[in-house]
Amino acid sequence: MTKVKVTIAGVEFNAVLEEEKAPKTCEVFRKMLPLKNKVIHVRWSGEAVWIPYGDERTGLGYENNTSHPQMGQMLLYIGGVSEMEIILAYGMCMFSSCSGQLSGNHFLTITDNLDKLNEVGKKVLWEGAQDIEIEYV
Repeated sequence: MTKVKVTIAGVEFNAVLEEEKAPKTCEVFRKMLPLKNKVIHVRWSGEAVWIPYGDERTGLGYENNTSHPQMGQMLLYIGGVSEMEIILAYGMCMFSSCSGQLSGNHFLTITDNLDKLNEVGKKVLWEGAQDIEIEYV
C-alpha cells in the first residue's frame, strides 16, 4: 500500500493509493508525483475541489469509477465529455459537468484529518484557489 501526503492550503492529510482497485490509474498518477498545483472549487458537483487538466489525456479507461465519491476520495476523470481533471470530495458530491453526470476513477483515499477537510473545502469556496501538494511519505 503506497502512502502519500496531501497538503491543501497548508493542512496535511495522510492518504493511500487504491492500487488493488485502480492499478492503472495509480500507475499514471505516480508519474505525476510530486504534484504541485492549485485546487479550485467545483462548479457542478457539490462539495468538492478540483484540478483542471484541460485537453491532457492519459490513455486510461475506466476502473474503480464512481459518480458519488465519499468525503476524502479522490477521482481522476479521464476526459471526454468534459476536460480531464482530478476531483476531491470534501462532503456531499455527485460528480458532474454542465453536460451532466460524470464518472471518475477512485484512486486515492485520505485516511486522517477528515474533520479538517470540510474546513479546507469551505476555504477554497470562499477564498478562492489554494495550493495543493501531493508527495510520497
